[in-house]
Amino acid sequence: MKTTIIALTIDPRTDRAPEVQTVLTKHGCIIKTRVGLHEVQENSCSERGLILLHINSDSDEVQQLENELKDIEGIKIKCMTL
Repeated sequence: MKTTIIALTIDPRTDRAPEVQTVLTKHGCIIKTRVGLHEVQENSCSERGLILLHINSDSDEVQQLENELKDIEGIKIKCMTL
C-alpha cells in the first residue's frame, strides 16, 4: 500500500460539489482523511473550494478515483505519492 495525497480544487464549488461528493462517497473506503477548505467572508462564501485527501491504497484504486474526479468539469487535481 502506498500513501497518496490528492489536492483538488472545485470551481464553481456550489455547482460541482454534489458530483464530487458522489465520487468521494463511492471511494470512501480508501480515503483516510478528508479536509475541505473555502474562503468565508462576512457577506459571502467563495465559489472556489479546496479538498485535501489522504489515501491509503494501491495505485489502481487511486488512479480510478483520480480519473473519475478529472471527468467532472471545473476540477483540477494534483497528486503526491509517499
